Amino acid sequence: MSETVSTADRLADECLDLLFRVDPLWPSLLGVPGEHDRLLPDHAAATAARNRAAFADLAARAEALDAETLSERDVVTRDVVIQQARVAIDLVDSRGVEIAVSDTLDAPVQRLVSVLPMISLTDTAKAEGYLNRLAAVGSYVDTTIERQRVGAADGLLPPGFLVEAGIAWADRYLADLAADPLRLAAEVDVPGFAAERDRLLTDVVRPAVRRYREFLAGELRPRALPADRPGLCWLPGGEEAYAALLRVHTSTDRGARELHDIGLRLVEELAAEYREVGSRVFGSTDLGEIFTRLRTDPALRWRDADELLDAARSAIARAEAVASKWFGRIPPQRCAVLPVPESEAEDGTIAYYVEPALDGSRPGRYYANTHRAAERSRHTSEAIAFHEAVPGHHFQLSTALGLTELPLLRRVADVNAYTEGWGLYSERLADEMGLYSDDVARLGMLTQDSMRAARLVVDTGLHALGWSRERAVEYFRENVPMPPLEIEAEIDRYAGLPAQAVSYMVGRLEIERLRGMAERELGPVFDIRRFHDVVLGGGNLPLSVLDTVVRDWVASQRG
Repeated sequence: MSETVSTADRLADECLDLLFRVDPLWPSLLGVPGEHDRLLPDHAAATAARNRAAFADLAARAEALDAETLSERDVVTRDVVIQQARVAIDLVDSRGVEIAVSDTLDAPVQRLVSVLPMISLTDTAKAEGYLNRLAAVGSYVDTTIERQRVGAADGLLPPGFLVEAGIAWADRYLADLAADPLRLAAEVDVPGFAAERDRLLTDVVRPAVRRYREFLAGELRPRALPADRPGLCWLPGGEEAYAALLRVHTSTDRGARELHDIGLRLVEELAAEYREVGSRVFGSTDLGEIFTRLRTDPALRWRDADELLDAARSAIARAEAVASKWFGRIPPQRCAVLPVPESEAEDGTIAYYVEPALDGSRPGRYYANTHRAAERSRHTSEAIAFHEAVPGHHFQLSTALGLTELPLLRRVADVNAYTEGWGLYSERLADEMGLYSDDVARLGMLTQDSMRAARLVVDTGLHALGWSRERAVEYFRENVPMPPLEIEAEIDRYAGLPAQAVSYMVGRLEIERLRGMAERELGPVFDIRRFHDVVLGGGNLPLSVLDTVVRDWVASQRG
């Protein structure tokens, strides 16, 4: 291996080490062994400043590498290092930890209770590490309180409805020790483990969550912003913070107004598809009538949670059966389907995926929200399963983890527009693959499409254009045929996790653009299996880097 190649890989390894230091829960979730299995993130302001300086130095060294002297592989690696380092800097500068208080996975305290139970305790060392983490929860929570107290003093205040969501989350968590997810998920045959775990939960963890609840209720609730000012644009430095988060989540420099206008156009274009499919299903081309039927028809609701989960498993099995016609590389391990844990289900998102552990201790998992299943939409189930599992995130992230010839950074890098763009692309690809069971399920695909298009409008509306929560909810009611239960949870998610929701459509549009370019350039020699393997075969790539990779592949096919 040449010196320049080893330099690119060393920088990638250094970048990943820094990222693991910032979030030691992440490598544990991935199944990467190490000292981090005993640690929690450190949200102290001084630590954040040190981390920022380290990433700035790393980015500068990566940018100093001369691309002309690097192989194609190492140019890609260098560019991923630069993007990941710049993302880490933008995250520090946006000060998100200081205003993340709701029940989302981005909120520091809530994230612990969601993520720690997902980490497999496969041996004594991991069990001891788990106890060490529980013992550190008090300090972790107190540091988070201090950061959010300082943020509030600087005018970085969350909207009241997110504070209330955080309080409600704490109340649910504290309500029943026997149902504590940190207790139920941590079972391991190590002498004394269970007793010490329960002692730490009683003496350390639950009192810390209680302190956090008191902080939210006593200090933040009285000062929280009203529901008509929920966005970052109302906060000091909010415009700059939102621009930084758009860079983080889209891996592009697209601005809020451009994204807003793209969303408006896409929502309008989807109306014609609704009318076409709706005329076959409901005998009507009236959008209002189609949306009302989708929201209110009892036949489009689940009987219970088991029926919801069974339908997801059936859709995934159909996708697996034909996948080899569309992909050259198939992940060896199947995707598990589980309900969203009760502790996060009430106000949680519709569904999500967690990639498998590198050490084989945990398969890829698709979590479907079964809370109040009888009020949830049946027709969207297939599109969601194709997005989250097969051929979506499970194929994408499992394939990336299997690319052992690449540095680990490229296999696990967090690039939302690539990851979520592929998931959304997969929903439409599933229609090409003949996977939707009927036109009702295709209306579900359109519902998912219009939700992602409306996200461009609503997320930018909230955080750049000054929209109220009610205006955002009303826009969704008019343009996305989701039930009220899901709409309000979606809007609160966008308010609590700025810019993340725009990544889906930005990424899908880019993958579709690259596919269209490849089809035009290659004509009859275009191979969809090879295109998909190229898109998934380079690891998790920023969109600009993916463009280079696909263009290089097209050039190589032309000979």
